[in-house]
Amino acid sequence: MPDARMNKPHAIIVMGVSGCGKSSVGEKLAEALHLQFVEGDALHPTSNVEKMSKGIPLTDEDRMPWLDLIGERMQASLEKGEGIIVSCSALKRIYRDRLRAAAGNPFFVYLEGSKALLTKRMGERKGHFMPVSLLESQLATLEVPIGEAGVVTVDIDDTVEGITVTALRGLSTLGVTA
Repeated sequence: MPDARMNKPHAIIVMGVSGCGKSSVGEKLAEALHLQFVEGDALHPTSNVEKMSKGIPLTDEDRMPWLDLIGERMQASLEKGEGIIVSCSALKRIYRDRLRAAAGNPFFVYLEGSKALLTKRMGERKGHFMPVSLLESQLATLEVPIGEAGVVTVDIDDTVEGITVTALRGLSTLGVTA
């Protein structure tokens, strides 16, 4: 049965823990699909960035206003008849459900990788506010979106280009095309 979202503007969330490549893959997907890309981290309030910079994990209460901003951006884009791709950790099912409610069932690309690979990638980043020390907290918080509709899972043990191709292939099975 075809997805009701076919032939409509798409909202796609590239999700996963810090260091998985959400921004890089999101930008490449946006290029391939000719959609706007929004860096979800840029929508965090200053208080959230300060907490994370100090190695303090965010609480649900910290995240909800941020998720609402992301939902508003997606909804505004869709209302204009434009698709959008947003990077957002979306670690818990309740976060993803909040985004689904805000943006009419967006698609998710879940970037999955081993703790060792994620740690390595985070250690190689320059100038990012999220310290490697918060990876453990993010992994503990993560509720893997197994069995959730509209989710494509992609292993990150590849180049950004390879990950993007795999994500595009998965999205195409859901009806998302350029």
